[in-house]
Amino acid sequence: MAEVFNVEPVVRICAVISADDRIRNQAINRLSENWGEIMVQSPCLPFEAGGYYAESMGHPLKKQLVAFGDPIDGGTLADWKLWTNAVERDFAGPDYPSIRPLNLDPGYVTQAKLVLATTKNRDHRVYLRDGIFGEITLTYTAKRWVHHRWTYPDYRTEAVAAFATQCRDHLRDHLLSRGMLRRRPTD
Repeated sequence: MAEVFNVEPVVRICAVISADDRIRNQAINRLSENWGEIMVQSPCLPFEAGGYYAESMGHPLKKQLVAFGDPIDGGTLADWKLWTNAVERDFAGPDYPSIRPLNLDPGYVTQAKLVLATTKNRDHRVYLRDGIFGEITLTYTAKRWVHHRWTYPDYRTEAVAAFATQCRDHLRDHLLSRGMLRRRPTD
């Protein structure tokens, strides 16, 4: 019989995308109020999706990646996506400059991967629950972040790799301080 091991905690992240700096900052504050202190934050990055979001979200879009709080259990990723979907709906309506002024993509970073939650089902995504899927977007191997055939172009950048590395380092410091860092056996 297979033995079940404890799973290491993860660093919770969220990509915050908007054409409006004020809305993006309000969303980051709301995330922080619910998920804890901001631990790592990327600069504003240009977000190009081949015009896919331009009609509903406006232009030019900018994205910020933000990591929150102490590392936690990643098993509640679907809950995070359901909650961020509700936050997006709070920012929609006649008081805002576009149909969809905000896009939130939650996920997490482990020592080995960057995972995102999505509502879109594809061959490389695993169903979690309640219409939410998980995707391994980047993998950490040979001391660098590697993308996959399905990784969106905006996640293939050096800026995203630098953000993911900061999150990974934060996680490793957390694990080390608690005696939880697993090391490879030496010969």
